[in-house]
Amino acid sequence: MAEQKELRFGISIPQIFTDGVIDPAAIARWLAKAESLGYYGGWTQEQVLGTVAALDPVPLLSYAAALTSRMKLGTSVLLTALRNPVPLAKSLATLDQLSQGRLMVGVGLGGYADIYPAFGMAREGRARRFEEGVQLMKKLWTQDKVTFRGRFTQMENQTIDPKPLQEPHPPIWVGAGSPRALKRAARLGDGWMGAGASSIPVFTEEIKLIRQYLDEEGRDPNTFALSKRVYIAVDRDKKRAEQKLREWFGRYSGDPQKISVAVFGSEDECVEELAKVVAEGIDMLMVNPLYDFEEQAERLAKDVLPKLR
Repeated sequence: MAEQKELRFGISIPQIFTDGVIDPAAIARWLAKAESLGYYGGWTQEQVLGTVAALDPVPLLSYAAALTSRMKLGTSVLLTALRNPVPLAKSLATLDQLSQGRLMVGVGLGGYADIYPAFGMAREGRARRFEEGVQLMKKLWTQDKVTFRGRFTQMENQTIDPKPLQEPHPPIWVGAGSPRALKRAARLGDGWMGAGASSIPVFTEEIKLIRQYLDEEGRDPNTFALSKRVYIAVDRDKKRAEQKLREWFGRYSGDPQKISVAVFGSEDECVEELAKVVAEGIDMLMVNPLYDFEEQAERLAKDVLPKLR
């Protein structure tokens, strides 16, 4: 068991609608509810291609920024290698300004290399593209004039304005799972978030590796945030929760068996499983309900998460 840090709780913003019906007013109500319940931050993810209605994270966070005043607003994760880092740096700097410094930038490669040709990019070199893009965004956020000689992007004496409100820049948390990706996270990031698609036993092995790589990089572990997304359903009728989750995973990923990564059941059952994640000494636990968003946010905030501190 790792030494326990001060624990914060994030929650996923309603973003994926398996019935295809997008209700902006319902999202607005949820944001007001989540902020009133004291959640540290609201988080989004990115799925550009697919048959499920999944809102794009950057405009969704802009909408959230206008309707909240306290919650951090995060991405977990942006697939930055699929984007040009120059306009992305500009968009994120704008979002940080509009949110008054509440942006947290989670970035990652994503798990599906086959989609890169659809974006006019080769599968090969995507890790280098990712790393180069993160490095360039940092320079654009922190330097008045940037000269950059990369494999994928070159510029001479260029700048973006405004810079982010946060200095030196919004925190960059890297989503990663493989040993090579975890090494990149330890080298490039201000934090790491274990994926919702990884089970708790897998997460406990990944966090050992990230700590090892932080040590090898000479990073101070006290300045590097550790976190995990957990898909969850609080329901005393466990069979009902299981059925709903199987339907969601089947619709979203095509594999109902991926329910194995989720936590579901009564309040006490959820506490018991989440405590295994918290015991690893994380800084933030991000819970991700998949249905009944307002009800789940309230049940988690009142009946589950307080028992983990």
